[in-house]
This record gives sequence, structure tokens and C-alpha cells, in this order.
Amino acid sequence: MMTKLQRYFAECLGTAGLLGAVIGSGVMAQNLANGNMAIALIANTLATVFALFVLIEIFGPISGAHFNPVVSIAMFLTRQLHKQDVLGYITAQLVGAAMGAWLVHAMFDLTLFQWASKVRSGPGQWLAEIVATCGLLLVIFRGAPNKVSTLVASYIGAAYWFTASTSFANPAAAFGRMLSDTFAGIRPGDVPAFVAAQLIGMLLAVGLHRFFSKPA
Repeated sequence: MMTKLQRYFAECLGTAGLLGAVIGSGVMAQNLANGNMAIALIANTLATVFALFVLIEIFGPISGAHFNPVVSIAMFLTRQLHKQDVLGYITAQLVGAAMGAWLVHAMFDLTLFQWASKVRSGPGQWLAEIVATCGLLLVIFRGAPNKVSTLVASYIGAAYWFTASTSFANPAAAFGRMLSDTFAGIRPGDVPAFVAAQLIGMLLAVGLHRFFSKPA
């Protein structure tokens, strides 16, 4: 059995890797796409999908590979994560998200500490985050356990394109992206509404999961 330190550290490293892939691929795509936003988003999507699959495969056996506070809270609500671990998981995820952003800045010779200025707001964006988060958690809850890495990576890749928000679906991702004034950034003032939408999506997913789990 893994110790708490091992599980928390896995969540920290995994979240750092995820944010590194999201933000870093965004920086590289913006540098190389010559202003073509569609090409930049394709590159950003592919890097995120590949990294997410690998990270879940690596850290799943250690911590469950949540990398996402709403996943950890949902697991607690469905009695799959002990209440004593929720705060530890979320703290590790937030620390990892910041580390991932700062690591990208160091690699690309950008200012290490910065705030994002990209506006991501409005009812459509908030609804998109509800949909994206609810869908992600339903994939985790209802998908075959031995296929979760493929299912989650595939869903996030698709949701990049069918949601108006490009599917953050993750408060830790919003936090990390808030710290990076790059392609993947989000203005700090827009983060609370995103997180609120993600929590609503989580509650919807938990309710749907319980409904579908009821015996006939």
C-alpha cells in the first residue's frame, strides 16, 4: 500500500506534468503557428491528450491520478477517497499546478512569475465548464476501470473542441493557467466563476452516477 506522502507527491507531480503539457504546448504552438489559432489549438490539444494518457498510466496505480480537485471531492462524495485525504490531494494538486506553470516559463525563458490577462468569461463559457466537468466525471465514474486513461484522454481531447471554454474542467488547471500570461492563460478575475461552474458540473455528475447506480 502506498503511503500518504507517496500519493500526495504523485498528485503533485502528475498535476505539474499536466499543466506543463497544457501551458508548454500552448507556448510552443503560439510560437510556431504564425497566428493560426486553429493550428495552435490542435497542437495544444494533441499534447494535452498524449500527456494525460501517460500521466494517468504512470500515477494511477499510486494515487488514482486525480490531478483535479473536483475529481478528489467527487471521489470523497462517493466514498472512494477518505475525508482525511481530500485536503492533502487538493493542496498537492494546486502546488503541482503552480510548479507546472513556472517550469514552462523557465524552459521558454519567460518571466517566471506572472498573471494571465486572457479574458475567459460569460454564460456560454460557464455553461461549457459545467458540461465539460460533468462529462469528465461521468467518464471516470462509468467507464471501464482498465480503460480510464484512454477514455479520459479521449474525452478531454474532444471537449477541447466541442466546449466554448476549451474544457478546463479542473480548478487546479484554472489556478495554474491563471499564473501564465500565455496561450492557455485565464485572467485571475475569471477563475472563481469557472471553479463555481466546475463544482456545479461535479454535483450533477455525482447525482447522475448515483441515479444510474441504483438497482433495478
